[in-house]
Amino acid sequence: MKNLLRLALFPLAAVALCAADFRDHLGLQLYSLRAQTKESTTGALDLAKSYGVKEVELAGTGSLKPEQFAAELKARGFEAVSGHFGYGLFEKDVAAVIKDAKTLGLKYVIIPFPPVGKDKPFTEEMAHAMAAKFNEWGAACKKEGLSFGYHPHGLEFKPTAAGKGEVMFDILVRETKADLVTYEMDVYWVFITGLDPAQLLLKYPNRWSLLHIKDMLKDFARGTHTGGSPASAKVTVGEGQIKWSEVLTAAQKIGVKHYFLEDETLTPLKSIPESFQYLRALKL
Repeated sequence: MKNLLRLALFPLAAVALCAADFRDHLGLQLYSLRAQTKESTTGALDLAKSYGVKEVELAGTGSLKPEQFAAELKARGFEAVSGHFGYGLFEKDVAAVIKDAKTLGLKYVIIPFPPVGKDKPFTEEMAHAMAAKFNEWGAACKKEGLSFGYHPHGLEFKPTAAGKGEVMFDILVRETKADLVTYEMDVYWVFITGLDPAQLLLKYPNRWSLLHIKDMLKDFARGTHTGGSPASAKVTVGEGQIKWSEVLTAAQKIGVKHYFLEDETLTPLKSIPESFQYLRALKL
């Protein structure tokens, strides 16, 4: 009987043992060093290297052309996992985006923000139109060996007219094909809307591939869907409201592949190393 019990439990134990530790793929979103990049693109890359990361996510190539930036990344031993490209770039020339992504050696191409403006709010109609475009662009990327994804920014979590707990992000997931479109969760932008990031990861276990890590000031008000907040509301990871053990446990459980610290605090050069120190020591 004991042997039968061991056999019955073995698959669960094997799954637990095989779950990838988020620290194995913990990297930096280079937007964290945007001010330093303006001063010196290569200097910012040197600074990124000093944090002991191998994986990076790009937000442009600073003062360098894609081929030059790729060479600088390689010289420092970085793996450029993913990169952010504006919605308008995809609308203008998908082939050009794909060409740059391949030059940079990316695996994922991510749109970080919806096509909204002062007189163009995020609507359900926009969500439907975006989903159709995502399938189209995802197919084009897949054909070239790339994965296409989208990074929700908070606006997408407004309730729909249908109610019953549905939000506009549900439209994006429901109307896109899993083999063509993946998603990158920014934990902060989910949390600020009042949703539980861990539960949202578990709700769509086969749709999330990447995660942005940043923390929110304690007592900062939640329940907004504007896609923006003051830099003062963003703090060193581990010093804010977010329960990182719960979020990262859920992310590991569903198989999120890459995790990027994205620092948007007022003091990134202080906060980035402190955040990495917290994350590397975190017990799940």
